[in-house]
Amino acid sequence: MIRLEDILTPGRSLVNVPGGSKKRVLEQIAHLLDREQPELDASTIFEALIAREKLGSTGFGNGIAIPHCRMAGCTAPISALLRLDAAVDFDAIDAIPVDLLFVLLVPQSATDAHLELLRQIAHMLDRDDVRARLRQAETNQALYQVVLDVQNGN
Repeated sequence: MIRLEDILTPGRSLVNVPGGSKKRVLEQIAHLLDREQPELDASTIFEALIAREKLGSTGFGNGIAIPHCRMAGCTAPISALLRLDAAVDFDAIDAIPVDLLFVLLVPQSATDAHLELLRQIAHMLDRDDVRARLRQAETNQALYQVVLDVQNGN
């Protein structure tokens, strides 16, 4: 089973990311992830994330969004975690602006892995204490460490 710490790195765990708008945040995510997988480019990632949002907002509630998509050219699941410096409207189901985003890109064929990773992310972010710890993290490393701690049962 793939675990979140296998696909998330401290370099893709960012605090105080400038928000602005849903579109701007998705653009920043695309640029962050295209550096990690050279076979993907930022515009392709951005277009895939926007296409997924058009199917229905990935705003999960409680100030959280989980932008995700399957992508041709993606060779392995890859994830990013962002805490925005100011919440943005993400058309979330509860209408609460989003300040925490857990991003997931998976290969086109990775249906089961995709669903399992989404389940792990949603389960983790459904906890009040985890959301509070993520929002209190002062550094990129501290944000990443919260995920590691939760995955290890702490």
